[in-house]
Amino acid sequence: MVKKPPVGAHYGLRDWIAQRVTAAFLIFACAVFAVALIVCKPSGFAEWRAFVFSGWTRVLLFGSVLALVWHAFIGARDILMDYIKHDMLRLFKTAGTVVYLLACLIWAAVILL
Repeated sequence: MVKKPPVGAHYGLRDWIAQRVTAAFLIFACAVFAVALIVCKPSGFAEWRAFVFSGWTRVLLFGSVLALVWHAFIGARDILMDYIKHDMLRLFKTAGTVVYLLACLIWAAVILL
């Protein structure tokens, strides 16, 4: 009996679906935000601030940041797994990517929430 060594993480279909869902959400959020900007037409700083910090806009923007971070993590992880063969270097770069994306998410949370 031949045993195949386990290789890769086998995320395949789940990550493919996650990237499509996050991309669809980002397209939807951009369209909603663009329509809202056309309708509201904020001109000064106070109007922009009121527009961005209204309840639904904050939720939509934070959801977009969350979707973008998840989308970017999946893409970066797949690229790193495909093209960096040295295990420790790949681990170091993946950890750096995670730290950077978490910092971006925390920064957005501090601003929007």
